[in-house]
Amino acid sequence: KNHVSENTGEWQKIYDSKEPQSFPLPKQFSNILNDLQKMIILRCLRPDKIGPAVTTFVTDKLGKKFVEPPPFDLTKSYLDSNSTIPLIFVLSPGADPMSSLLKFANDKKMAGNKFQSISLGQGQGPIATKMIQEGMEEGTWVCLQNCHLAVSWMPMLEKICEEFSSENCHPFFRLWLTSYPSPKFPVSILQNGVKMTNEPPTGLRLNLLQSFLSDPISDPSFFCGCPEKELKLLFGVCFFHALVQERRKFGPLGWNIPYGFNESDLRISIRQLQLFINEYSHVPFEAVSYLTGECNYGGRVTDDWDRRLLLTMLDDFYNPDIIENPRYTFSPSGNYYAPPKGTYEDYIEFIKNLPFSQQPEIFGLHENVDISKDLQQTKILFESLLLTQGGGTQGGSSGGGDSTLYEIAEDILSKLPNDFDIEGSLIKYPVRYEESMNTVLVQEMERFNNLIRTIRITLTNLKKAIKGLVVMDSELEALCGSLLIGKVPENWAKRSYPSLKPLGSYILDFLERLKFLQDWYELGKPTVFWLSGFYFTQAFLTGAMQNYARKYTIPIDLLGYEFQFNTNPKITALLLSLTRGMLAEQYPKCLFDVMPIVWIKPTAKSDIKKSNAYVCPLYKTSERKGVLSTTGHSTNFVIALTLNTDKPVQHWIKRGVALLCQLDD
Repeated sequence: KNHVSENTGEWQKIYDSKEPQSFPLPKQFSNILNDLQKMIILRCLRPDKIGPAVTTFVTDKLGKKFVEPPPFDLTKSYLDSNSTIPLIFVLSPGADPMSSLLKFANDKKMAGNKFQSISLGQGQGPIATKMIQEGMEEGTWVCLQNCHLAVSWMPMLEKICEEFSSENCHPFFRLWLTSYPSPKFPVSILQNGVKMTNEPPTGLRLNLLQSFLSDPISDPSFFCGCPEKELKLLFGVCFFHALVQERRKFGPLGWNIPYGFNESDLRISIRQLQLFINEYSHVPFEAVSYLTGECNYGGRVTDDWDRRLLLTMLDDFYNPDIIENPRYTFSPSGNYYAPPKGTYEDYIEFIKNLPFSQQPEIFGLHENVDISKDLQQTKILFESLLLTQGGGTQGGSSGGGDSTLYEIAEDILSKLPNDFDIEGSLIKYPVRYEESMNTVLVQEMERFNNLIRTIRITLTNLKKAIKGLVVMDSELEALCGSLLIGKVPENWAKRSYPSLKPLGSYILDFLERLKFLQDWYELGKPTVFWLSGFYFTQAFLTGAMQNYARKYTIPIDLLGYEFQFNTNPKITALLLSLTRGMLAEQYPKCLFDVMPIVWIKPTAKSDIKKSNAYVCPLYKTSERKGVLSTTGHSTNFVIALTLNTDKPVQHWIKRGVALLCQLDD
């Protein structure tokens, strides 16, 4: 610590380096630390580069084969199996192994009547059972697709597989299973089976190449007589297909929900494009955009903000410019564009000459998105490592573990305030027609009381269990495991507001929220509310709207919101340009910034002026996706704010710009 503070220039070079995992540490550290200790320092300075560092470490210590995934080889996997060992395809979005399996069955002379397949779902269990029974007796292959969709039938499948033996299974019989990763998939089948996965192609170049090498484009008759406008739009829709798949790698910055777009979406879009171009003298862009964006790809999209992004991206490819302007490019760099008319081989050659890896600019994303992606991968890596920890320490059976757990429990309990006095609050802030905020305050106190009691009771019981006064049950075991790794326990999370923070930050944030309500109770209704501090934010927004509607006798359903931002340089943020109050670009390595104070003004919808401002969603956490709760509100989305901008709104839509109530730190 002292060395860093005294030699900031030396350490700054490592922090600023494009490849800090390879940058040499100062001499006194470089000579005495081993590779693992150097990684610990990197973890503190640049956690986004832990992935490459771990890859290098494993390669040096164990060998290259442990970091390079083996090629998809059905023959090799098949040779590892026998009639009693199931073969399991672990599915990944955008990759479908069925065509490969059918071809393999044909090669092994197991096609036709010797290969039975069924997609699991409601009511398909008995049919699948009968298929397996027949396969075991007759020596045929059986494929059960999408096991993750038949959760209730999985115990039955487990029982069937446990009864497999060389006596009751024909030697030619094989059971093939496909499933997305699911916690409900039987562990015994996984342990006993041969696992395979076929990852979709990575990168725009390989994705485009696969599209052009697949049906219908690979059909020799497809390119014959194709007008140039069709070829340009064809290349455009294939490029769009590659973009929507590759955006998944950026997590919530790419899509709120990671959709499983696949080749069938592209295939039907190409066929429809062909049909419309042959039928009309002018390309009906509205019709093809609707079919591709709203139906084929949009049919998978369940989030309104994702739908907005999808249609914005498609507009870049389904427009007259791509046909008429020979210099029309798909990104600011100009590296990507639709090639001039040529043969099928010309297109394949053009795609092969594209850059092997792509910069975020092609997706319309800021360069900082790579840091966000790498940080997320580091987080997943460490969470996975923690999951591999043995059960002994989780139970707190060791003396050291017991004392640590006791200290953690004591520390949290000592900071926890008493429950809110609901009766006293109702007397001081009674239910009044003209002041809905009184109801909001009391309801918030009740919600937080439930969480305070849960934390207090579980930690008190944990202390008793450590002393041997009560039995350490499975719930307390789980609590121990979470506390030791600095994670919010599951039974707290069930009664909590959404949060992705680690335990320490969560407790600090929780105490701040309680103080916010306590100050409100003691000092009266605040003039500026901490929007992020509410348990149920929508109640506050509805209360504010009700107050306005009742004061000015306007029906609440005729009201909307207007937004004004405080651009005082002393309190405003870097996110908005200080002088003009405009949405501005991030600085390099600055992933988040503080929002200025915002005035959310209830206003009659008829008085709200239409503008070209960016409609920006506000979420509770960086996960962004949420589910509809019993109140009809999303568990994550709060409200949409309008932010002024001097750039086209499409720029910010593709950037994935959003406001967050809290960060993960």
